[in-house]
Amino acid sequence: MRTGRHGVYYGSSTHQRVSKVPGSVESAGRTFDPNEVVLDDVTGATTVELQPTGGDDVVDQLNAAARSFTWGWLTLIVAVALGAATLPWGVIVWVAAVPLCWWVFLSDGARKKVIIFYEVDDASALWFARLVEQWAWLSDSQKMWRTVAAGAVSTPHQHKRNAGASALVERIAAAATDTGPPHLVTNVAVPSLIAGKMSLHFLPDRVLLREGKSYTDISYRFLDVHGATTRFIENPGSVPRDTEQIGETWQYVNKNGGPDRRFSNNRRLPVVQYGELTITSRHGLSWVIQVSRADAARAISGPVRSVPLSEVA
Repeated sequence: MRTGRHGVYYGSSTHQRVSKVPGSVESAGRTFDPNEVVLDDVTGATTVELQPTGGDDVVDQLNAAARSFTWGWLTLIVAVALGAATLPWGVIVWVAAVPLCWWVFLSDGARKKVIIFYEVDDASALWFARLVEQWAWLSDSQKMWRTVAAGAVSTPHQHKRNAGASALVERIAAAATDTGPPHLVTNVAVPSLIAGKMSLHFLPDRVLLREGKSYTDISYRFLDVHGATTRFIENPGSVPRDTEQIGETWQYVNKNGGPDRRFSNNRRLPVVQYGELTITSRHGLSWVIQVSRADAARAISGPVRSVPLSEVA
């Protein structure tokens, strides 16, 4: 190919100044009274719902590779059973089956891989090299999460019982790597985001979205990427080492934002600042990633947005 030149957590994005006064805090750590707040799914469209926009058959090839049947283990089981049933002559069957099984396993491996080699010119090569280099902002971060559900804290009672947070979010662990999906072989590093059974893979000419054995792609032309910071109320002892604590609040707050002294077990909770990377498309893609390093989201969003659109699919 050639390209040219779960647990429920609290959280909300905010750009207000944070102080030690808990009344100013609008995000929180683990939930204490979650059932009163309705959380809506924010994961966007699935791979089945998102139509490929790459303009070629790469997605079809990847889907075929991912769903191809594996004959190797079946062949091995049949050979072992046949040999056992025909002993002592079964030893001959086993010896003869060794090269056959080896060939079948190799054939399975070849059918389950799609090979793509990129030849990039100067503009695309420089852009993609910068993205790969900047990816360390994510991969070197101690913690990452994907937000999968969110809901507003809308009543005074909810606000008081949820550490003064303005929103609740449900998160799952995420990770950043520079290896591509298991069914792709390529000659370039592939910056990737992985969360649960879903993953995003940034190639020189497109973004691949994988969910289990299903693939689709999104052209960079339709991708919106934004980096920001967000305040978050964490659990005591859960603050990552590379995260800055910028304030504190209490598990239960009064109407003024101070500690509700009716609760003897009212804990102090750290308020931290995370990076927040939002990746969306007009077709329904929606990924919101929290990063323990506050500057990481902006460090990644800039290179992605600077893709030379005249050179991609």
